[in-house]
Amino acid sequence: MPESGGLRASVIIPNWNGLRLLRPCLDALAQQTCRDFEVLVVDNASTDESVEALRREYGWVRLLAEPRNHGYAMGCNLGMAAARGEVLVLLNNDTVVEPDWLAELLAALERHPEAGAAASRIMIHSQPGILHSAGDVYGRDGVPDSRGVWQRYGPPYDVEAPIFGGCGAAVAYRREMIDQIGPLEGRFFMWCEDVDLAWRAQLAGWRCVYAPRAVVHHHLSATGGGALASYYVGRNTIWVIARDYPWSLLRRHWRAVLMAQWRVFRDALRAWRGDAARARLRGQLVGLLTWPRWLPARRAIQRARRVDDQYLETILN
Repeated sequence: MPESGGLRASVIIPNWNGLRLLRPCLDALAQQTCRDFEVLVVDNASTDESVEALRREYGWVRLLAEPRNHGYAMGCNLGMAAARGEVLVLLNNDTVVEPDWLAELLAALERHPEAGAAASRIMIHSQPGILHSAGDVYGRDGVPDSRGVWQRYGPPYDVEAPIFGGCGAAVAYRREMIDQIGPLEGRFFMWCEDVDLAWRAQLAGWRCVYAPRAVVHHHLSATGGGALASYYVGRNTIWVIARDYPWSLLRRHWRAVLMAQWRVFRDALRAWRGDAARARLRGQLVGLLTWPRWLPARRAIQRARRVDDQYLETILN
């Protein structure tokens, strides 16, 4: 990854046919109270005139126009590799940030030098006052989730706090941490790549802090959902366990992990007539058949571990 070019932050936005949503996202970034940052849009071969509009209307945005769709994870990685900022901030194109959003993320990292990441408070755009994410949680059963999802904003989600990880829709990473543990795993394509990175960060001794005053409004699944999301969540949830969940904890919680996967399988089987349910079953099957391919990566990730089981138990739900 290149050296920082003196900028405090780089905001990286992957885009695929999202021009309708990308315009308000960029317009909000132009109103940030923090000015020491750049914006990079990584366009994954859009066909909706995103590239032309960016060149015509947003000359202050750095555009990486890719010839093919690399997926969300690899698109973010391409942006991080080209970025010049000390802090690498991932942002979905279907979000609108409040004016102090970036300043609050950076301030949270300043207050917490032990943290390699800062998570935004993400609100549901169509339901004012309702949370989409106050960071990510990870269960002892191997199931990730959004902290506070569908709950009204208020205690305890109005307090800065250590958490498992940040939702990839709006999260800041220290460049130093990414240089140490590596970027997102591109082979995930989309979904759970942020959970995998949060695991690797925590295992290596980096914390994550939730910054409740860094506010984002998110159009849920506006650029990806349904059967597509169900397949990748089904597969990648198993891949995260294969790569990151320490054997010492799996020996303790394997029954909960198996039961969680069984419940997903059972519920999808009951709803098999639906496209999303069939996609989830396919994802689970592919995850189970392919998990051994991650054993070399698993060995490297676990060798880099710097924390004990007692600490990990405190950050798992």
